[in-house]
Amino acid sequence: MISYVSTRGGAPELAFGDALLTGLATDGGLYCPAEVPTFDTMAELAALPADAPYDEVAFAVMWPFVEGSIERDVFRAMVTDAYAGFRDPAVCPLVDLGDDQHLLDLTKGPTLAFKDIALQLVGRLFDDELGRRDAQVTVLAATSGDTGSAAIEALKGCRNVRAVVLHPRGRVSDVQRRQMTTVDAANIRNVAIEGTFDDCQDLVKAAFNDEALRHEFGLGAVNSINWARVMAQIVYYVTAARTLAPDGGPLSFTVPTGNFGNILAGWYAKRMGLPVDQLIVASNRNDVLTRYFDTGALSAEPVVPSFSPSMDIQVSSNFERLLWESSGRDGHAVARLLSAFRSTGNVVVPEAWTASIRADFDAGMLDDAGTLAEIRRVDERVGRLIDPHTAVGTEVARRLRRNPAVPMVVLETADPAKFPDAVEKATGRRPSLPPFLSELMERTEHYVEAPNDLGAVVEQMRSFGP
Repeated sequence: MISYVSTRGGAPELAFGDALLTGLATDGGLYCPAEVPTFDTMAELAALPADAPYDEVAFAVMWPFVEGSIERDVFRAMVTDAYAGFRDPAVCPLVDLGDDQHLLDLTKGPTLAFKDIALQLVGRLFDDELGRRDAQVTVLAATSGDTGSAAIEALKGCRNVRAVVLHPRGRVSDVQRRQMTTVDAANIRNVAIEGTFDDCQDLVKAAFNDEALRHEFGLGAVNSINWARVMAQIVYYVTAARTLAPDGGPLSFTVPTGNFGNILAGWYAKRMGLPVDQLIVASNRNDVLTRYFDTGALSAEPVVPSFSPSMDIQVSSNFERLLWESSGRDGHAVARLLSAFRSTGNVVVPEAWTASIRADFDAGMLDDAGTLAEIRRVDERVGRLIDPHTAVGTEVARRLRRNPAVPMVVLETADPAKFPDAVEKATGRRPSLPPFLSELMERTEHYVEAPNDLGAVVEQMRSFGP
């Protein structure tokens, strides 16, 4: 049975179920598996036929991470149910862009974004674990746009979960906001915070770091600070490789990156044995990660609104997991480094850690003008509209790709209809929402506006009553 340990070295080691419900560790760190299984030890994965459906691959990849905490048949049924409603039988289909570049389409879930792939499973994991414990949690989540709607879709109506979702007021697209705020569910609260996504994320972490609040509300997390999110995202790297390189040859991946969770899943897939040639971090103008790869220093600058708002982040929480791994799992050193970063906004990462990280990643950025040009280029070349985040990925992938003989996979993170203004500005064509969301812009919204203040968030958590 795999146990889970904190990246800061000061919290108890937990089983999967406890790590799932705890979210952020009590020392402020993130939980990671104490051991990372390898694909060559997964007999079930090796035995699957080449055309095995997504849910069978998903079960085989994730089972070692949860074994001992969930009954096998229960987890198997949970995984199948999580992906049964996706709009493509492949769940994450591949699209050929030419020149051996491919899109991995992660937009076929209920909210049209890659967050659905993890959160449809995480919602079921929460309800199952809480049901067995006869317990309740209050999920507190921060979103830069897509996590919120995916979490709400996964958690609405859950008997054992109440959810308070924070988004930065005016810094998400209209479609992203309405996908959250038009859900009228008794167990959901939407809060528009005056500030940035980083402010929302800081409020979540402040609540988790307050022992009294954790106890009062039984706080839980569905942001990618929760290991279960990263675990579920490893799967589609594996399915892409099984499709494009069934003989076991190498692939490269480029990921539009904000909070670093999506590409971190690719790093774990590589560590588990997936033959990954390149992992490319693609950032927009809020390029804290690109600057780090260039300089070896983490330096937070003011967040600047962009056409790709889900990446408008200057503090990438999941990068902490990579720092911990690159440090040789020295939690106390990671805690000191991140404390200095929080205090000063600028810190030089130890040279040995950075060398280890650079060995596995490349990084590039694209500004807004380049993003519009890339949306237009892809439309003209292959007749496919892509959203601004994906456009950052496709352009950076072309620019930084080292080996044209190795297939390049760009993760398509959102449907273009979630960002119609930018897409129309680039192409003159306005993407339409799918029929099941056609009335979204006419639905009544349910949310409150609040200052960047923990007290205001606590007030919303208490609004559910006893």
